[in-house]
Amino acid sequence: MKHPWKTDKWFVSPWCYLPEVRKGFRFQPKIKIHDVTLRDGEQQTAVVFRREEKVEIAKRLDAMGIHRIEAGMAAVSPQDKAAITEIAGLGLKAEIFTFARCLIQDIKTAKECGCSGVIVEIPSSDHIIHNAYGWTLDRARKSSIEATLAAKEAGLYTVFFTIDSTRTEVERLLDIVERVATEGHMDAFTLADSFGGTTPEAIYHVVKKAIKRLKKPVEIHCHQDFSLGVANTIYALAAGASVAHTTITGLGERAGNVPMEDVVLSLLCQYGVDLGIRTEMMCEVSRFVLERAKVTIPGNRPIVGDMLYQVESGIVAGFVRKAREKHPLEFVPFAADLIGQKPVTIVLGKNSGLPSIQEWCEKLNVQASEEQMMEMLRRVKEKSFEKKDLLTEDDFKAIVGQVLK
Repeated sequence: MKHPWKTDKWFVSPWCYLPEVRKGFRFQPKIKIHDVTLRDGEQQTAVVFRREEKVEIAKRLDAMGIHRIEAGMAAVSPQDKAAITEIAGLGLKAEIFTFARCLIQDIKTAKECGCSGVIVEIPSSDHIIHNAYGWTLDRARKSSIEATLAAKEAGLYTVFFTIDSTRTEVERLLDIVERVATEGHMDAFTLADSFGGTTPEAIYHVVKKAIKRLKKPVEIHCHQDFSLGVANTIYALAAGASVAHTTITGLGERAGNVPMEDVVLSLLCQYGVDLGIRTEMMCEVSRFVLERAKVTIPGNRPIVGDMLYQVESGIVAGFVRKAREKHPLEFVPFAADLIGQKPVTIVLGKNSGLPSIQEWCEKLNVQASEEQMMEMLRRVKEKSFEKKDLLTEDDFKAIVGQVLK
């Protein structure tokens, strides 16, 4: 591709592709999205997915091309176990994983559910082992070794997941993980920024170090507490991590997990890394999941917000009217149909300008002079102040009637 920053579907900064910027990137040839909506996403306060909802969400994730689906944690409830078992039996293209504590019984349950892989969790920082779990490091290490060996014996792809990785001294963390990999079993290691407290530069450094020392695939699991989860995830992948843990639209406890949409679209447009995800399904799947989670998002939420492609500013409305036929990416960084959004529309409100009125007059086949349109604009702004909102079509028709009499 001659100009990867500008295609018929996106137009981003050419700076993203400068050789000196991309120097040192080590993106793996095959990167997977590991969706944790049905487990970590459901840990968002007050979110409950029923069995049939989990099954339907899993089907939609699979249709979108998600590579791995973490179907839940069977130990949470009989309903969760039933949902995991049903999802594992659907015959989806996605690999179906479950989440387990470092307990042999959890591993047995994972096998009973019919999953192909298991995420085995353990706290990794001394302070969280002592203060939150009330364990000793020896107990955590012993449990990890026993559980991962049981997972190997059960024939499960085993991912060793260290809670609070990033608040642990680097060498100490790698010592723990290496010992589990040696004395227990580990097909891959998940570096977890459980409390969102690290930076992209730190993640990049430690992921490279972990890959070199462990000689195992590294996965990345981040949270959004400082709004750096997306950047941290991308930097981990640029350093050689092969799997990114995400949720639909960032569902998750506290500030949420990393939004799948943001990671996948940024990789595609700004880094030239295509994960094979059907991006045109992003809005549809997001709406479906959020409705069942009973969670609302701002209208200007990146990628999936309902108002993302609505233009109120008169200046930008002018841009749209001049450029939309031949240069539709002059006023948006990616095309609406790339992500399943509705096309750009010009709306009426306090910030509207003459181009906005011209647009609506054309839309409604209204003939008016420029002087009359300026009067309409004055009344549109007045009405918007009164409503503290946008105007509806009926609102504008009423104004037209008043002005043209």
